[in-house]
Amino acid sequence: MCAGTVIVASFAPGFFNQFTQGDVMDGPEPGSPTQERLLDDLRQVIENAQELLKNTGQYHGALYQTARNKLAEALASATEELARFEDVQIDRMIELTAVANRLHRDLTGEARLLRAFRRDL
Repeated sequence: MCAGTVIVASFAPGFFNQFTQGDVMDGPEPGSPTQERLLDDLRQVIENAQELLKNTGQYHGALYQTARNKLAEALASATEELARFEDVQIDRMIELTAVANRLHRDLTGEARLLRAFRRDL
């Protein structure tokens, strides 16, 4: 590979839409190391792509612009998917918190806090 070569990973429009929420988010338990590592890796890829776009703005050749446009599209898609995954995680945390509150009969905010910080668990 020559210096100055730009490699772009491109996803077809709607690529991520082929996966249902169950396909992507089921499997390892929410908050599992595998799922967290995957989301962290996706965040890192997004950050690197943003940095690459920022640092290659001075190149004006047609090939660079085409590659930058494809990268920008893939970045937008990945960012949307990350937001969707994070929303799913938040919804699951809220749901699990509500289940735990009912299970332990934590009907008041005070009861919830006391259970959260109890040391005998």
